[in-house]
Amino acid sequence: MVTATAIADLCIFLLTWNVGTHVPRNQDLSSLLSLNGTTTCPDNQLPDIYVIGFQEVSTTPQVLKIFNDDPWVLKIADSLNDYQFVKVDSKQLQGILITMFAQHKHIPHMKEIETEATRTGLGGLWGNKGAVSIRLSLYGTGVAFVCSHLAAHDEKLKERIEDYHQIVDNHKYNAQGYRRIFDHDFVFWFGDLNFRLSGDMSAWDVRTDVENQRYADLLKLDQLNLLREKGNAFSLLEEQQPNFAPTFKFVEGTNDYNLKRRPAWCDRILHRVQSNIYPGITLSANQLSYQSHMDYTLSDHKPVSATFNYKVEAINRTYTDEELHEMTHGSASSPATPNLFIAELEQW
Repeated sequence: MVTATAIADLCIFLLTWNVGTHVPRNQDLSSLLSLNGTTTCPDNQLPDIYVIGFQEVSTTPQVLKIFNDDPWVLKIADSLNDYQFVKVDSKQLQGILITMFAQHKHIPHMKEIETEATRTGLGGLWGNKGAVSIRLSLYGTGVAFVCSHLAAHDEKLKERIEDYHQIVDNHKYNAQGYRRIFDHDFVFWFGDLNFRLSGDMSAWDVRTDVENQRYADLLKLDQLNLLREKGNAFSLLEEQQPNFAPTFKFVEGTNDYNLKRRPAWCDRILHRVQSNIYPGITLSANQLSYQSHMDYTLSDHKPVSATFNYKVEAINRTYTDEELHEMTHGSASSPATPNLFIAELEQW
């Protein structure tokens, strides 16, 4: 008889949002972060881990950010303050930002935390486009969270493909066995990927299809889907097909499309799991949700979120996550737990 013992069974919440250089000010994030009873995690529980990526955060008050986190990180911290979450880490590259929060009980099971950044704007000289990431050993497995902002505009498909490959080639970590993004057991890649619709449909025709919820027809023209099928980019990752309206481009403050651009699914969340690469261990990331948040009208993009049931199971024996860490990362590696002073955001 086959028996499975859970080493980890977590709900991970991912969010991407191009905020169009706006600061949060009086934005209420409770609905966005599923703090108001709208969680899609099992048993209506809050997520165990939040990983949130922003694009086009304001970079003007750089002097104020030397000693403080970005206002968006502080806003998330304030929103989660009553729920026993701590900040694990953040990384910013000009307007691209990734931050990770976890329930306090999971912190001892996080090791070898690293951040990385790759510039792709102007051939890698400018960080207005590119990627930031957080990688770690999470309950013994190697996990990478990548937030990217790729080249904009319909005609820049070639540049988006180049951006992707530049990020894959140049993103490098120090963790033994996990030097590159796709060395990881779990990869979650999200952001404003800026893929548009192929063909020459007018913005008005696209809007008509959207209003009639003909998403499946439009997604046949989606550049990201076409690229993944051909193997040109993102083919190692999976995506649950969006069942929501295109998330770009809106008139700020409204849910009306700005038809200066054709509506498109620019904001995406993809993932990859290497399920059975360790003897007696099964890894899975069952996607529980994929949605846009139309109530948020701050920028010309809608936020997009997804939840995953991250599960690590041992088959016919019992492992601790420390034993699994030795199997995956090697016993010679030196575990490093988060700096809890940083993780507590200096008590805000």
